[in-house]
Amino acid sequence: MNGQCIHVLLVEDNPGDRRLILEMLAEVPGAPFVLEAADCLASGRERLRVEDVDVVLLDLQLPDSRGHDTFLAAQAQAPHVPIIVLTGLGDEQVAVQTVQAGAQDYLVKGQVDGNLLARAIRYAIERKRAELQVRKLNAELEERVAARTFELAAANKELEAFSYSVSHDLRAPLRHMHGFAKILLEDVGPSLDPSAQHYLHRIHEATQHMGRLVDDLLNLARVGRQPLHLERTGLNALVEEILTDLQGETRGRQIEWQIGSLPSVECDPGLIKQVFTNLLSNALKYTRPRERAVIEVGQRAADGRGALFVRDNGVGFNMKYADKLFGVFQRLHAQEDFEGTGVGLALVQRIVRKHGGEIWAEAELDKGATFCFTLGALRRAPAIDNRMSRGAAWQLTR
Repeated sequence: MNGQCIHVLLVEDNPGDRRLILEMLAEVPGAPFVLEAADCLASGRERLRVEDVDVVLLDLQLPDSRGHDTFLAAQAQAPHVPIIVLTGLGDEQVAVQTVQAGAQDYLVKGQVDGNLLARAIRYAIERKRAELQVRKLNAELEERVAARTFELAAANKELEAFSYSVSHDLRAPLRHMHGFAKILLEDVGPSLDPSAQHYLHRIHEATQHMGRLVDDLLNLARVGRQPLHLERTGLNALVEEILTDLQGETRGRQIEWQIGSLPSVECDPGLIKQVFTNLLSNALKYTRPRERAVIEVGQRAADGRGALFVRDNGVGFNMKYADKLFGVFQRLHAQEDFEGTGVGLALVQRIVRKHGGEIWAEAELDKGATFCFTLGALRRAPAIDNRMSRGAAWQLTR
């Protein structure tokens, strides 16, 4: 527009209005306008096929088209060209509708002079250029995001396949190491000196730990690869089943289980069982120093959604390190204090996210921890009574 001619296409069937607009633009000092006119929509659309028009002045009431449809037809012919709608006093509502649909401006006939018309034309061209530039940038950004997403998905798929392959291939030599170490301990262990027995025990324990680590990595890779099999699942029955499975870990301990009224949700029951099993096993593990462990399972509201939680009165942790909780091989306690592979919570997070939810932790050092998670099925927070339902809390001592 700087010093160049601005090609204006006027689509107007009234000869008087055409002449008036031509004269108004001619009176603007130094206005480099080249004006062409068409007396119907069909002629205007034909002229727009030649891509040298900078702006369209469009009358909405033409012999072959009327109202909002006139604008839509012109816009469809040349979506890159800015359009200023010309309207009479009684058509302002329709003109506003066209602006909402993409027209750059509207002018009421009889209420405009040359300077206002020239300014409207320049602004319309600049706004359209800015709009097209934003669309171009958005399209480029979407392409980059799509390409990056594809690359990340491919990389994750390759990484999961690699993890699965490596973990699977490690199992056979580990079984051999574990088996031979066990044979040595049983057959010749008593005849070895104490230091040799100690080293052999360490080898045996290390192979056991690595076996658990490989199994956890296989589970982590498998969760990423397997599809969800959703079905309506009662979470109370699921938790009761897990407590039965965990009886071996609770034997000889004084544990108070507080199980609230849990919902039935659409989920993959096998995977959600893994979530509760990991969280409850952790609660059992980190409450071992307590003479009387209290472990609670329930639901509560979180940001307008229903959240499930597992709470314990165990050793807790410093929230300063909470960002490390769900990373693979990340542990907040020493191995000699609490056993583990550092994969369990990463597995839990992957399962929860696979269900469209999120998981987070709340804790204080030596004052217990609470793990909360949402599921996609829990869209709205139900009316939740945080107190345990009557008969739902019981004490289990083994």
